[in-house]
Amino acid sequence: MRRPGAPACIGRRAGGGIKDEGGCVQQIATQDKDAPPPMAPAQAGAQSIPALLARNAQLHGPRTAYREKEFGIWQAWTWAETADEVRAIALGLLALGLERGDYVAIIGRNRPALYWSMVAAQMCGAIPVPLYQDAVAEEMAYVLDHCGARFVIAGDQEQVDKVIEVQEHVHCIEQIVYVDKRGMRKYDHSRMNWLADVQAEGKVAHQRFANELDTRIGELTYDHTCVMLYTSGTTGKPKGVVLSNRNIIEASKSSAEFDRLSEREETLAYLPMAWVGDFIFSMGQAYWCGFCVNCPERPETMYENLHEIAPTYFFAPPRYFEQRITILTIRMEDASRLKRWMYRHFMAHAARVGPKILNGEDVGLWDRLTYRLGDLLVYGPVRDRAGMSRVRVAYTAGEAIGPEIFDFWRSLGINLKQLYGQTEASVFITQQPDGEVRSDTVGVPSPGVEVRIAENGEVFYRSPGVFVEYYKNPESTASTKDAEGWVATGDAGFFEEGTGHLRIIDRAKDVGKMADGRLFAPKYVENKLKFYPNILEAVVFGADREMCTAFLNIDLTAVGNWAERNNIAYSSYQELAGHPKVLEMVQSHVEEVNASVADDRMLSGCQIHRFLVLHKELDADDGEMTRTRKVRRRIVEEKYADLIAALYDGSSSVYTETEVTYEDGRKGSIKATLEIRDARVQATAERMAAQ
Repeated sequence: MRRPGAPACIGRRAGGGIKDEGGCVQQIATQDKDAPPPMAPAQAGAQSIPALLARNAQLHGPRTAYREKEFGIWQAWTWAETADEVRAIALGLLALGLERGDYVAIIGRNRPALYWSMVAAQMCGAIPVPLYQDAVAEEMAYVLDHCGARFVIAGDQEQVDKVIEVQEHVHCIEQIVYVDKRGMRKYDHSRMNWLADVQAEGKVAHQRFANELDTRIGELTYDHTCVMLYTSGTTGKPKGVVLSNRNIIEASKSSAEFDRLSEREETLAYLPMAWVGDFIFSMGQAYWCGFCVNCPERPETMYENLHEIAPTYFFAPPRYFEQRITILTIRMEDASRLKRWMYRHFMAHAARVGPKILNGEDVGLWDRLTYRLGDLLVYGPVRDRAGMSRVRVAYTAGEAIGPEIFDFWRSLGINLKQLYGQTEASVFITQQPDGEVRSDTVGVPSPGVEVRIAENGEVFYRSPGVFVEYYKNPESTASTKDAEGWVATGDAGFFEEGTGHLRIIDRAKDVGKMADGRLFAPKYVENKLKFYPNILEAVVFGADREMCTAFLNIDLTAVGNWAERNNIAYSSYQELAGHPKVLEMVQSHVEEVNASVADDRMLSGCQIHRFLVLHKELDADDGEMTRTRKVRRRIVEEKYADLIAALYDGSSSVYTETEVTYEDGRKGSIKATLEIRDARVQATAERMAAQ
């Protein structure tokens, strides 16, 4: 069994603590003395999501619980109406034969009906298993077969078609229920039902199944399984993470109290329902606090719907904030000269004083007045266009965010914070307290969470949110979680002296040494590269080598707009990515990043010496990224071994053929000759002498 080893420290809010027998200072994560009081006593007895729903229907009955935009109109349901909708679905599922312990797959975009279906399954004593809606049939087949799902609740015809396709190999599925009936009329309905019909049957069958349903709801305890979520599978097949009611509710409770969330919050549910972040924010915290969850009309209208709702509580992965900067940059390039000047002038001022004002630090009167003018002319309109005019708390997580990107949004007056978490932790490991928000740390241990650093630098934690097990995988469970409940994160990090803030360097398996012994941490450089709107993705190499090199993806939207303004014609992504002027522009970005990296004594060896721009975007359908848009580094290294070899053998170009998967599942290939460029690097000693 993998053990944490001797701890370097156990973190909490700030210094102090007691020494253990080995002399190591133990600092246990505890809640601040000035933290808000516990929430309503009525919540104390709620030991399941269905119990929280019943409480919300009683305490917050007239308040809006869900909204969904459909056919251009926002539809709304109160908590009382939500309780009725969920109960009707649960009764209908009982009528279809759903048993205790069954697994119910949930597939589709964020819709109230699918969230209700998860709660209805829990009411019946079954276990919801959300799947990624953009997963191809082959990926779905593995999860459906692994969990043995008897029931599938799908959003629309597209998802139903994928389920029918996998039934040739997956034989456990007995019932398919669909939400949107468009296109479903000519299907075989012998084992297929429209969700509205299931609800209608549940209402009709109320007398027959009401007692049975109440019995099953009453059986639910803190230790019953709440949900099973599959990991993104960056290093192999996805693992089913079993999370109990205790895990979800305790994590939701402590995190809500940390940020003083209440029933007055509004949030937008647009992230994949299969991702633990969405389950915590749109289910756990929403049901604990009783706040409103808004579902966009379609993924394509997410930005527009965000602007309409203007949530008070918001979460997005780093890529979202990167994309918004790209869109903003494109719009400003097309704006009038006066607007461009105003934007650059006031944003420069915001970068200097904005984060200080947000953290409550003192700034001069003139700076504060200038910032208020900038807020009227620039910052306010930008926040409003980004749908963040009312945001009180915003979080980013999932992977490291570039410091420049993070500081940009905070300079606008948006209380953007970082958290560090995992599916296995029910999200929360560390959070950033208000007034202590910085771009280079992920905060302090969340309330109730203990964190320690092993001798090799790996981060370990334990908390009430720690997962029960990996489904049907005792070996992986034992190697990740020890008998005392400590979980290995696989990330390398350290606690800062004096502040108690955790800094994550990179994935422990990715952090290494270069040939000359200097530290190699690729994510640090990749995030700096992705700050530039023209660079969509970056993969840096250099472990055990004399120098670092990189693959880059251009952002087609940003670079395409730039090409149009500069009268550069192109017919495809591949042609644009290989254009000499595009390569020159990308090289300038790489060299600017090198200059920045050279200032970091610890990581100055990670400057990029050579790079190439890939002829295709890294894609989840091609196995190069996970569905949560994390790079599968090992797969990329294996798939493009010829390109990596060319980066290190001095070649000026390389010919390659790459297999790709189209949206309809067909396979094809792309052939290209890629130019390899040398980038200027900075000598750290020279820069220090120059200063």
